[in-house]
Amino acid sequence: MPTSHPAQPVVAGSAKCLVVDDEPGVRGFLIRMLQTQGFQCFEASSGQEALRVLERIGEPPLIVTDMRMPEMDGISFLEVVRVRYPDTSVIMLSGVSETTTAVDCLHRGAADFLLKPVSMSELQARVSRALEKRALVLQNRGYQETLERQVHEQAVRIQELFLQGVQMLARALEAKDAYTRGHSIRVSQYAVATASRLGFSGVSLDGIRLGGELHDIGKIGTREAVLHKPGTLTEEEFRQITEHPLLGERMLSPLAQESPDVLRIVRSHHERLDGRGFPDGLRGEKIPIEARIVAVADAFDAMTTRRPYRESRPPTDALTELRRVAGSQLDPDAVEAFVEVYPIPQPAEVCV
Repeated sequence: MPTSHPAQPVVAGSAKCLVVDDEPGVRGFLIRMLQTQGFQCFEASSGQEALRVLERIGEPPLIVTDMRMPEMDGISFLEVVRVRYPDTSVIMLSGVSETTTAVDCLHRGAADFLLKPVSMSELQARVSRALEKRALVLQNRGYQETLERQVHEQAVRIQELFLQGVQMLARALEAKDAYTRGHSIRVSQYAVATASRLGFSGVSLDGIRLGGELHDIGKIGTREAVLHKPGTLTEEEFRQITEHPLLGERMLSPLAQESPDVLRIVRSHHERLDGRGFPDGLRGEKIPIEARIVAVADAFDAMTTRRPYRESRPPTDALTELRRVAGSQLDPDAVEAFVEVYPIPQPAEVCV
């Protein structure tokens, strides 16, 4: 019959191991057995001393510890190790055969439980099993982290492609109307400058930039005859106009988690402080601050751009009008911030 050989533990070259036992003879025996398996062994005579050793050597793959020790017993030591060094496999040793004690150790996170005296073959088998399980856990975690990173990267790329498509729609919308061409980009630039003056920065400023650029995207669903009508709108035509914030919000719903501020701008940039705006009739500070900022930029650009139903107004007149309606229609702080930063430098157009 073939000769059976004890299982060999899974040990990366010179892996660290900590042996904890208050009996020097037992510690020495365990260390000699583990060193033959390639471990670099450290020792401690109590749980408290073991914690000090761990602070010095870092998190080892394996700890073999006795249950009964002075200062800190094995269970208390195990509980601390599971919190501070969660990736360490802990094998508990006891000279008392108690099933409840073994079960308690395993429930508290021990990798295994062995009775003294320990044979070399049994220790090797248990160490091998504990380290194999540890390796599988670490591999699975690495796989999960890699998968999560890939999923996140794909989600970011999908959002980028979605935004590119929406931005192309916004350009297409403006390209059909010579009167509003460039309106969204100007509103975005005005809003960013105003928000910066008010202390916005980083991600919040990026949200205002994008929200300003896409604030009118819902007009894709408004009939051109209504958008370009030179005269007064009928009640039905005005109703169509008031629907574009809600339609825009629905179109941009994929941004709900990553860029909720963009959706707030799109939905609420036609609200008024006095509650007479649309679509929700919000009043005062119930209107998101991002939308209040974009509303000022939107109003200014609308006044200084020629429309089918009126000529453009000089910037000085438009600034005066902004201040006149501050407090009733527009946010006073946003208006003053806009006035302070105007004129806003415009980037040179790149011809392609």
